[in-house]
Amino acid sequence: MMRRTLLLTIAGLVLMVAVATLTAFTYTKRHDISRSLERAALPESVTRTAVVSPVATIASLPAQVNLAVPFTPQAPRANWEDPYGEFCEEASVLMAVKYLRSETIVSPEEADAAMQAIKIFEEQRFGYYKDTNAAETAVILRDYYQIEDIALIDNPTNTDIKQAVASGKVVLVPAAGRQLGNPYYQQPGPLYHMFVVKGYTNSGQFIVNDPGTRHGADFVYEEAVIMNAIHDWRDDRNIEAGKKVILIVG
Repeated sequence: MMRRTLLLTIAGLVLMVAVATLTAFTYTKRHDISRSLERAALPESVTRTAVVSPVATIASLPAQVNLAVPFTPQAPRANWEDPYGEFCEEASVLMAVKYLRSETIVSPEEADAAMQAIKIFEEQRFGYYKDTNAAETAVILRDYYQIEDIALIDNPTNTDIKQAVASGKVVLVPAAGRQLGNPYYQQPGPLYHMFVVKGYTNSGQFIVNDPGTRHGADFVYEEAVIMNAIHDWRDDRNIEAGKKVILIVG
C-alpha cells in the first residue's frame, strides 16, 4: 500500500512539472507572438516619420567634442532588478531630453520617476516596454516628449556620428551589448543595449553616457567597438544580425 501511494505521489509530481513546463512554454510563445503582431500592426508612420532632416555637414570637424549631457544609470537607486534592468532605452531618452532642454537630472528619485512614466507611455502605446527598437524610441521622443528634430540613420559611419555631436546633437545607439566589452557590466553583459554618444576624442574614441553601469558617465569606447556593436533589436533575439541604425536627436 505504501509503495502504491509513493508511486502515485511521484506520478503526480511528474505530471505537475510537465504541466508547469508546458504552461511556461505556451506563455512565452504567446508573449513572443503577441509582441510580433503588435509590432507588425504599428503604422508605417512609426518606423520612418521620425526622420526629419539629414545631419548638417561640417566641413572641418573639431579635433574633439564632449557635449554636456547629464547622466543617469538605468538603475538610479542601484536596484538592477526589473524593470530597471530593462531601462537602458528609457534612461537614454531621458538623458537626451534633459540635454536638449538644458536641464539637469537633479536626483535619483527624479530619474526613477521619469523612467517609470516613460514605461507607462510605452505600455500604453506599444503594449510593452522592454527592448524598444530605434524607431520605437523615436516615437517616445516624438509623441511623449514632443521632440521633433529626430533622424534615423541606416548604415551610419563614424563620421555621421562625429558630424552629429559636433553639430550639438546627441546620438542614441542601439547595440549588441555583449560586443561592447564593458568591464562594469554584469557579465556577460546585456544582449541588447542602448546608450548615448555625446562626443569623441582626438585619438579615435567615442565618449558616451552608458546607463548600463553607474560608472557610465563620460565612458570611452574605441570607435571600432561601437561601430561593430551597432545593431537594432530583433524579435528573434539574434541581435548581432540586427540592422545597423542610429538615432540622432537635436
